[in-house]
Amino acid sequence: MSIKELIRSYFKNYSSIRKIAEKCLNTERWNGNVSLMVLDAAFTSVGVNYFQVVVPKIKRIEREFIMTGKIGCLKDLFHFNFFDAFHIWKNKRSWLVAKEIAQYLSTLSENDREALKKWAKNSSLLNWREDPLGRIKGVGLITYQYLRMMGGVDTVIPDRIVKNTINEILIKAGKKPIDDNMEFIRLLEKISEETGYMQTELCFMTWLESVPERIKNMP
Repeated sequence: MSIKELIRSYFKNYSSIRKIAEKCLNTERWNGNVSLMVLDAAFTSVGVNYFQVVVPKIKRIEREFIMTGKIGCLKDLFHFNFFDAFHIWKNKRSWLVAKEIAQYLSTLSENDREALKKWAKNSSLLNWREDPLGRIKGVGLITYQYLRMMGGVDTVIPDRIVKNTINEILIKAGKKPIDDNMEFIRLLEKISEETGYMQTELCFMTWLESVPERIKNMP
C-alpha cells in the first residue's frame, strides 16, 4: 500500500479530525482564549497525560479564573499570582513558562488571538532556538511547534505518539522510520504535499483515532 492509502486506513473519523484541525489552525481552541492555549502548551510540556491530567486542569482554571474575570487576557496571565491556582496545578516551572510566553505575546497586539497569529506567522522552524519564545527556558521544540500550530501554522509536533504512529506507517510502506525531530518534520511536510492531508490533521489523527471518544472531549 502507498503512504496515502495507509494514512487513509488510519482515519476512522476523518471529518471530525479535520474540523478539530481547522479549529486549531483558526486559533479557536479553548473557545478562542489564548491564555488557556498558552497554559495548555506549558502544562503539556511537563509530559503528563493530556486527556487525563491537562484537559481537566485547564477546564478548572477556565471555570475559576477565566469565567470569573480574574484572568481576562495575556497581560493578566503575565501578572497573575499563580500561587492562587496552586491547588489546581502545582508545577511552578510550567507556570513560569506560561507567564513568560504571555509576557512576550502581549507586546505584539492588544488582541490576544492576533498576537498569537502574528507571532506564529513570523516564527521560524529553522531558527526556532533564536525565537523570543524558543529562548524561554522550558520551551522545547514540541512546545514551540504546538504554539505555532495553535497560531495558525500547519506544521507537525514531533512528540512520541505522532512519531510512533507515522513511523509505523512508514515501515508498512517499506520505508525507514525517522527518529531525528527536524528530519521527521521535513518528512511530514513532504508527505502532506504528496497526500493532500494537512500536517495538523495527521497530528490529531495520531492523538485521537486510537481512542475515538477523545474526539468529543478535544477542546
